[in-house]
Formats: sequence, structure tokens, C-alpha cells
Amino acid sequence: MEDGDLALVIALDCSASVSLESFALMASGCAAGLRDPAVVAGLLGGRRGASLCALLIWSGPGAQEVMVEWTRLASREDLATFADAVENVPRTVRAGATAIGEALRACEALLLAAPAGADRVVIDMVGDGKSNLGILPGPVRDRLVAGGVTINGLCVLHDEPDLLAHYAAEVIGGPGAFAMTCQDFSEFEAAMRQKLRREIIAAREPEIGRTDTRSI
Repeated sequence: MEDGDLALVIALDCSASVSLESFALMASGCAAGLRDPAVVAGLLGGRRGASLCALLIWSGPGAQEVMVEWTRLASREDLATFADAVENVPRTVRAGATAIGEALRACEALLLAAPAGADRVVIDMVGDGKSNLGILPGPVRDRLVAGGVTINGLCVLHDEPDLLAHYAAEVIGGPGAFAMTCQDFSEFEAAMRQKLRREIIAAREPEIGRTDTRSI
């Protein structure tokens, strides 16, 4: 597989606080974001003309699974196929605790197994709660950032209205890192669309600090 402009891991929370209906809204919202014309143009419009993407779901320690393997997106057809796979992803990990550190470590392993390189590497962490079990996310975040990875966050605030501060302090990091929010899963699609747009555009903008956060 040839290198890409961007390597993007989308990591979706499947902890006990995420219902089956909410998970379906996340999957469909991610797919809608990937089909957004601005996102399509960004993923395909870099100097290499392609991006690499994968999808992982997670909950507690030992409960992480790669659901859509690394895919090179070099055409609109590639992107449409990937978005369809994301939209129809089954929820196979058990509902459990919220182990963000463990999820980040699974993302790290996925990145190490990537079949090609990329000019920019991003982990897109999506969750609705603070890390409450397993290894702490901060040290894993710091190791990933030291390796050139950017970690962004999308926080669903329906259960924990102060979640954005936790993500800013413990989860996000790297060049241009940011976190965004939505109040509940009914707003997820619009938030994910905006987040993906910002992640794609970030490659063409000056860097911003790790603690930069934005709510919508």
C-alpha cells in the first residue's frame, strides 16, 4: 500500500453508558461526516491524493476491536465503500467501563501495524465519559504525541457535562489538537461532520495548542 497524506484512526466508545441506539447514531454520524463534500475533498486533495483510515471500537480493559481495517482512500468510490462499512459496523465489544488509556494503546498498536506511512497521523477519540478503569490515558497520550501523533476528541455530554475539561487535560494532544462537544447523541452527526472538516483542514492551518477546545 502506498503512503497517504493523512492516517486517521476513528475510535468509538462502546462503554455501558452508550446504548445500542446511541451506537447506531455514532456509526451513522461518522459515515455521514465521511461523505461530506468538504471532508471528501480534504481526504483526497492532498499532495499524495489519498488518505489511510481505520475504525476501532472500545470500552473497558481488553475490550477493543478493529472493525474496519486500514483502507487507502484514493477515490470517491474508495471513500464511499469505507463510509458504508463504518455505517454498518456491528457492536461486537462488550459494554463495560470507560478505559480511554487502554483505547489509546489499542490505537497505538493499530498505527504501528499500518501498511503504509502518512504525512500526518490523527486519532479521533469519541466518548461520553471520563476514563474510569485501566491505565491512565495521560501517559499513553504523551507517548503518542512524542511520536508525532495528534489526538482530537469529540465529547458527548449527556451524562458528564464537564467531560470536555477531562479530554483537554488527559486525552487530546499533538500539533493542532482540539476537542469538541455535543449535548447528546441526537446531535452527534452535526458535531462529527464539523470535527472531521476541522481535522482535514488542520493540515493547511498554523498549529494551535493542545488545550485548545471548542464546543458546538
